[in-house]
Amino acid sequence: MFQELKNKYLATLKSSETEDWLDYRVIRPLCYFLAVFFAKLNIHPNAVTIASMFIGAASSIFFYHGSFYYEGWHGFWLNVIGVILLCIADLLDCTDGQLARLTGKKSRLGRILDGMAGFTWFIPIYVLLMFRFYHYHSIEFGWLGIPDTEQNALIATAVVTALALYSGFACMGPQQRLADYYIQIHLFMLKGEKGSELDSSEQQQKAYDETPSEGNRLWKYFLKTYIDYTRKQENSTPQFQQLVKLLREKYGSAGNMPAEVRQELLRESRFLMPWNALLTFNFRCGMFFLFCLIDLPLANFLFEIVCLGLLTLWIKRHHEACCKKVRESLPL
Repeated sequence: MFQELKNKYLATLKSSETEDWLDYRVIRPLCYFLAVFFAKLNIHPNAVTIASMFIGAASSIFFYHGSFYYEGWHGFWLNVIGVILLCIADLLDCTDGQLARLTGKKSRLGRILDGMAGFTWFIPIYVLLMFRFYHYHSIEFGWLGIPDTEQNALIATAVVTALALYSGFACMGPQQRLADYYIQIHLFMLKGEKGSELDSSEQQQKAYDETPSEGNRLWKYFLKTYIDYTRKQENSTPQFQQLVKLLREKYGSAGNMPAEVRQELLRESRFLMPWNALLTFNFRCGMFFLFCLIDLPLANFLFEIVCLGLLTLWIKRHHEACCKKVRESLPL
């Protein structure tokens, strides 16, 4: 019976190879039982995704407060509530995909909403963190020897706002977008087209052009957003795009690549997957929770810009170098 339950659980995963330890051992099993529960209630996966967006965004109210150093235990527990709400949002965001695979209710809209969820959470969180810094900054001012005046607080908050905008839009967004793309590339190499969601901007543009505007304006807006999302993924991986183009020219489809080519790309991808996982929710938010609880949310922006930025650059260069090597090794 246990093996049967395990097999049902595994069938709701994209692949165990794309999950980190915490996801595979703790979060995904919990999400499976949630997916079974929602399936019995006939709740659509997209409804679960939307619920995760509201809950994740609501957590921002609690992260606005200073933690123990500034507001004592009251502030600390408010931040803990924020942590719990964001974890619940992530559980629901993970559940929607498993629910879709369990019920067969996979859709392009679900894929689009899933990609939007993280941004829906962190935009209000980062905005309120700027206000949090304006009110609570004596730790940083003390370290830097800056007098705590109104003028200095405004100047420092302006600098932090610039860091937050850069961290969110130039770092976190592109980092998670690229991490998601590498997961889909890995699934494509492992399971082929049917086992992945390796969408192309060309396919999405075609769907957009073929959709009539009358009565579909909101849907076309979502499609337009997803076209931009996939195009940015493609622009970030030029060597992979060239490899896919060559494989299509030589074999009619990238999925028809020789087994030895697939295995070489899979070896490289398996090596990168644990590092790639550091760019996704668990590790990123673990550090975010730590910085908020010790009253140093500013450090989160610096961590995303410097540490995760360097990691992203290393993963990208490693994967691109492999794709270039494979492309150049293909017979003419």
